[in-house]
Amino acid sequence: MQEPRSRDADGGYFRTKTVEQSIQDTEEPEHQLRKSLSAFDLMVFGVGVIIGTGIFVLTGAVAKENAGPATALAFVAAGIVCALAALCYAEFASTVPVAGSAYTFSYASIGELPAWIIGWDLVLEFALGTAVVAVGWSGYVRSLMDNAGWHLPDYLSGPDVVKEGVGFDLLAFLLVLLLTVILVVGVKLSARLTALVVGIKVTVVLIVIIAGSFFINGDNYDPFIPPASGQVAGSGLDAPLVQLMFGYEPTTFGWQGIFTAASVVFFAFIGFDVVATTAEETRNPQRDMPRGILGSLLICTVLYVAVSIVVTGMQKYTELSVEAPLADAFKATGHPWYAGAISFGAAVGLTTVCMILLLGQTRVFFAMSRDGLLPRFFSKTHPHFGTPYRPTILLGCIIAVIAGFTSISELATLVNIGTLFAFVVVAIGVIVLRRSRPDLPRAFRTPWVPVLPIVSVCASLWLMINLPAETWVRFGGWMIVGIIVYFLYGQKHSRMNPTSTRR
Repeated sequence: MQEPRSRDADGGYFRTKTVEQSIQDTEEPEHQLRKSLSAFDLMVFGVGVIIGTGIFVLTGAVAKENAGPATALAFVAAGIVCALAALCYAEFASTVPVAGSAYTFSYASIGELPAWIIGWDLVLEFALGTAVVAVGWSGYVRSLMDNAGWHLPDYLSGPDVVKEGVGFDLLAFLLVLLLTVILVVGVKLSARLTALVVGIKVTVVLIVIIAGSFFINGDNYDPFIPPASGQVAGSGLDAPLVQLMFGYEPTTFGWQGIFTAASVVFFAFIGFDVVATTAEETRNPQRDMPRGILGSLLICTVLYVAVSIVVTGMQKYTELSVEAPLADAFKATGHPWYAGAISFGAAVGLTTVCMILLLGQTRVFFAMSRDGLLPRFFSKTHPHFGTPYRPTILLGCIIAVIAGFTSISELATLVNIGTLFAFVVVAIGVIVLRRSRPDLPRAFRTPWVPVLPIVSVCASLWLMINLPAETWVRFGGWMIVGIIVYFLYGQKHSRMNPTSTRR
């Protein structure tokens, strides 16, 4: 039986894959993922990946350097940008319940080359995010081990610790390998483990909010929005792109400082889009995907705002710690026990962040492989577990090595720009698909189309141009490599290519 052709199957680089064909591909026995997730599982995944280093670290940094007590407003601004994108993701995930997230959505609406570009972008975003979080987790665990009198040798503590020679982060390496095994065994097991760890993590965050509220000093909120007091601009490639383009120099504090802070704390929200990569493994995606995406984002935004209000009320923003603001704020008020509990919660919680980012990457890779843009060898699912075990093992091993040997703190901003780029493409895709396929049944509809998606694009672009120009250069380099790979392999082997032998 011949496969149904896509719209513009011979249309070259902008040929699209119909929604019907995308769904039909998910029914092939060898390439079929097991449906086992509920709306609660999706919300747990979302909260599990969103609440991570951002809430435990960024709160103090942006309060001290950018916004003061108004950091709460910065979290609200970043949350609004994410909410705009989340509404677009919710429509796509419920309409096209196929693994791959923004990659699959782009293929169904804009075309193959844009889909490849966004898929290539997501592979980088999730890989760097996983490695960064694994290294951060390793640091928390080593700190807890030191408190207990157990010490790892410097050469096994990572390149940041070793002064001379080669360092290897053993803990980060082992964590990624362990999570790889868990993801191979099954996504439902991953969801159960995530639910347990998220419970611990949210409990710690609630401890910060409830216990910290008893130690608030109202004088610390004065002024709530500190007056503007200088620029945060750098020079050369270190300067924000907006400064190089328009001469605009973002300020510290004041109202501009709030938006500058929003571009920084945006990192704390990264992850809700990973929920969309599990659409194919959801039992009732039309109903549960919007609930999972929007519900997890709402929960985390409320928690972020509450934590920032409490912490800036406990300690004057000028005195907050940048490295561990939550823990150190309790120490400053004479309650070190809470500091230990926060460090433990951060260490435990980062395991789920790492696992869910790895899960998201493997699903994007799997979807690209199933479409022939990457070798089809990687699109076979495990006969017993029903998981994409081949890309999971490959990517898990690669990321484990990266986390073990590489100091990648400078590359962390690539995660921000990659996510924002995905937001832009998904918002555009909603507008395009509404015009090209108005007949499609949509369980969830993004309101006020095209106005809301256009606002989402503008908000995401604004945060993108506030990132350093150096980040744009690195991002552009990765995209150029991706385009070369597409023309050398993906375009020829695509199942949408009429001349491909892999249809």
